[in-house]
Amino acid sequence: MVKNLSKYKCQNCNHYYSKWAGQCTECGAWSSIEQDDSFTKGPIKKLFSNKSGRLIELHDLGGSEKEPTRITTGMQEFDRVLGGGLVAASTILLSGDPGIGKSTLLLQLATNISEKGANVIYISGEEAPAQIKMRARRLGRDRSSLKIASETNLRDILTTIDTQKVDLLVVDSIQTIYADNIESGPGSVGQVRTCVLDLATFAKKKGISIIFVGHVTKDGQIAGPKLVEHMVDTVIHFEGEQSMHFRILRAIKNRFGASDEIGVFAMSSSGLEEVSNPSELFLSDRIANDSGSVVFATIEGTRPVLVEIQALVAPSSLGTARRTVVGWDNSRLSMVIAILDARCGLSLVGKDVYLNVAGGMRVIEPAADLAVAVALLSASEEITLEANTVIFGELSLSGALRKVSQPDVRIKEARKLGFKSIMLPSDSKTLSYNDIKIKQYQNMLDLISENIKISK
Repeated sequence: MVKNLSKYKCQNCNHYYSKWAGQCTECGAWSSIEQDDSFTKGPIKKLFSNKSGRLIELHDLGGSEKEPTRITTGMQEFDRVLGGGLVAASTILLSGDPGIGKSTLLLQLATNISEKGANVIYISGEEAPAQIKMRARRLGRDRSSLKIASETNLRDILTTIDTQKVDLLVVDSIQTIYADNIESGPGSVGQVRTCVLDLATFAKKKGISIIFVGHVTKDGQIAGPKLVEHMVDTVIHFEGEQSMHFRILRAIKNRFGASDEIGVFAMSSSGLEEVSNPSELFLSDRIANDSGSVVFATIEGTRPVLVEIQALVAPSSLGTARRTVVGWDNSRLSMVIAILDARCGLSLVGKDVYLNVAGGMRVIEPAADLAVAVALLSASEEITLEANTVIFGELSLSGALRKVSQPDVRIKEARKLGFKSIMLPSDSKTLSYNDIKIKQYQNMLDLISENIKISK
């Protein structure tokens, strides 16, 4: 005999309970919980009622579909990160540390789009309209046709934008918005999930693009449920050191373009200014003939960027030597140090090692292994490399060098900035260049024997 596993279900929100209750704890409705006998142990004979559903329109892969309409934001760096502009009816989640400049960026973006004739509404749950107007005057954007409001009630926001013709809605921030049919406070998991879902569904039906501002936790993760990042079309992170004058906008997820694409901005008294050549910015303060300093060519999305990697090796006054890293993976630095010790005869035992990616840039690709290794060798042996050399390549545990993707893109960026020499793995397939010297090596020992002499 099949055991009956009857449950109780709220008729308002479809939340299930193991026993009857007078009030639904999920949506707060009274007398809405009724017994539901559709669950039985064993094969389910009947999933739905006799009512037929609607037919779903099916498409084939070979059909020609119209490209999604994009709105240029007037900020080329922002358009680059989005994949060419703001897609109509798309949802974007923008995160970043407090005070990094999220509100400034979005106010400039919103005023740019409104000046193109689009209808833009800026909803702030953290600032009063007077504060937004004060920032607009400071940025010289107070003559824009942008509509602003200070509101946190989701029902009132949806009612308002339903009566307006809106092209873009900015919500700053989603953690301050609440749905009045949920008992939990603003910023809770249930509130954030419900508010994003309702706003995103409304945007798809009405063809409205929405940009949500999301808070971050102390470890840099976006606050709230991870489900929110799956619900939106694009997730971008605004990062950078507040003590530095530039900021990096990085795409973490993008359904309409490449992920890991970056846009670079410089913070000034008049707001955020675009940086068209990030490589030149990151290398502007570099001291050429300095030991422990090398130039690395990285790929951020589709953009090549040259950054300076600095290393310092000093005798340790403590029992345990320090390993301090800024802008790179700490565990990967430990691996490179172990390879230099076991394969190349460079022992850093009892020495403090400091590694820094200059300018606040964060490098995540393994192509930086070779540049870090050369920087450590240069710092340890007090040897300066040629100032016009760019280095990239992955390092294996055997000490061999492994090729990385897009070597020609990196080389062309180095040529554009006047570099004359490239160090890279030997199996990298590159074009022939007459004005730049290509040095290829199979392993670290070959590179060291030609460029660096390790003192015993």
